[in-house]
Amino acid sequence: MKQAAVLFSQLRLSKGREAGSILQSMASLLWIPQAALLAYSVQSLADGNGVESIVFSVLAIFMLGVARAVADMVGLRLVFKRARTRLSELRHVLAEVIAMRSPIDPQRPASGLAGSALAEQAEAVLPYLVRYQPARLRATIVPLVILACVSSVSWVAGLILLVAAPLIPVFMALVGWRAKAASEAQLGEIGNMNAFLLDRLRGLTTIRSLQAVDRTADRLHDTAHDLRRRTMAVLRIAFLSSAVLELFSALGVALVAVYIGFHLLGQLPFGTWSDKLTLGQALFVLLLSPSFFEPLRELSAAWHDRASGEAALDQMALLTQQGMNLPEHGLHAVATDATKPAKKMVAPAIAVHHVHFTYPEGAKALNDVNMHIAAGEHVAILAPSGIGKSTLLALIAGMAAPQHGEILIDGQRLQADSVKTLRRRMAWVGQNPHVFAGSVRSNVSFGRADVSKTDVEHALHLAALHKVPQAQQGVILGEMGGGLSGGEVVRLALARAAANADAAILLVDEPTAHLDRETAEQVMQALLRLAQGKTMLVATHDMTLANRLDRTIVLGEKERVRAC
Repeated sequence: MKQAAVLFSQLRLSKGREAGSILQSMASLLWIPQAALLAYSVQSLADGNGVESIVFSVLAIFMLGVARAVADMVGLRLVFKRARTRLSELRHVLAEVIAMRSPIDPQRPASGLAGSALAEQAEAVLPYLVRYQPARLRATIVPLVILACVSSVSWVAGLILLVAAPLIPVFMALVGWRAKAASEAQLGEIGNMNAFLLDRLRGLTTIRSLQAVDRTADRLHDTAHDLRRRTMAVLRIAFLSSAVLELFSALGVALVAVYIGFHLLGQLPFGTWSDKLTLGQALFVLLLSPSFFEPLRELSAAWHDRASGEAALDQMALLTQQGMNLPEHGLHAVATDATKPAKKMVAPAIAVHHVHFTYPEGAKALNDVNMHIAAGEHVAILAPSGIGKSTLLALIAGMAAPQHGEILIDGQRLQADSVKTLRRRMAWVGQNPHVFAGSVRSNVSFGRADVSKTDVEHALHLAALHKVPQAQQGVILGEMGGGLSGGEVVRLALARAAANADAAILLVDEPTAHLDRETAEQVMQALLRLAQGKTMLVATHDMTLANRLDRTIVLGEKERVRAC
């Protein structure tokens, strides 16, 4: 979380002052000596000198043009490479932050919204870094240098440019405030639409069974119409900002040209540091006047990129700040974070005091729950579906924080500064263990450096998984457990827990659900072997399993807890 905050701050405070942006600004400044040489060459020819008098000037103009093109090209490549690197860092940090969010976090972003943040919204930051920030640096440096050069020849021309220039940023700022708001609304609508589509695709079977296809299509049409409307609002503002800039820059150049023309005709003989401008001096001023506005025009063209980029950063920063991110590591840390050497394992006691937890829809999962699990005790938690058994285990595992109350592990409160340490003493076995593509042994070890081959073999024996052909032959399993039966997948999760030498607490959620009696018996025996010398809580509907444990706690009416 801290890394995300630092990165967002760096992106916002960056003024585009990297080497690439500075090189691009220097390339723009090379036009000044080019313009001076070109004006000198025209003056020389007008004075009756031959072509040979401007050979050196022509060569110098050519060399400066080559240098200008090379500097601009190299600068752009450096800026783009730097921006791509920072965008990759941004995506990496954002993915880590989203992965940290617990599945029961009430403010966890929808998958479609998270995907939109990693794709469209993150990509919108690239033009902000590549175009807007270098353009801002050029607009800060180049006009001031050109203004000084023009003013050294004609103070009236310099005054015209000085008066015209501030009008452009003022109107750009006014338009920019509205552009950012429109871009934020557009990005938010894109994220909502992605979340809506993904949610409906997941529930397509249910939608068809309820004959709600037409209703869903109407809702999608309305969402698409809102997105189209917001997109057009952003485009209208972008065109408005360009029109405003072109108007004021054209007026500024026109006023300078009118003054220079009437001055050369003798109608406006004032405004110079000498009696009258020469043809070369006048041409020098005319050549630099459009270049004075050019960086501002580039900045205006990139103004929409700024609005989109900052709106995207705001949306992504919001994803990193919302929600209950107790742990500094991901959800998998419950079962896999055992990076420090374990001390002698001692089964801890667990206490739950007046715990309340409510989901974002307003449904109360737990209300004033109190219980005490003695050290080394094996307890079954019984309740009808939807009462909060899985939620209670998740809260004890530190996957989310209760809105009220506290949870103590061996007298130590489970909170943000202690969850990382306390999680090392826990092992989680969920209802649907995830199996990664790989061997059985690699799925048990998870690549942990402190889990040896001997530890894996011991865990496989403890879970009675060592005789499974896939484990003996080193077969590569398919994603989501392809190649293993339901009971074998559960025992694989038990083996993962057994490989965690620090785990003194077992949190097990419905280990025998949807298993036939013979397979459930194998899972129960493996679970009881694993639980020896540890504190264990099992959420279950299986009375056979509950009767084999030390005690049963029932979450009953009004969420009261009683021992049986």
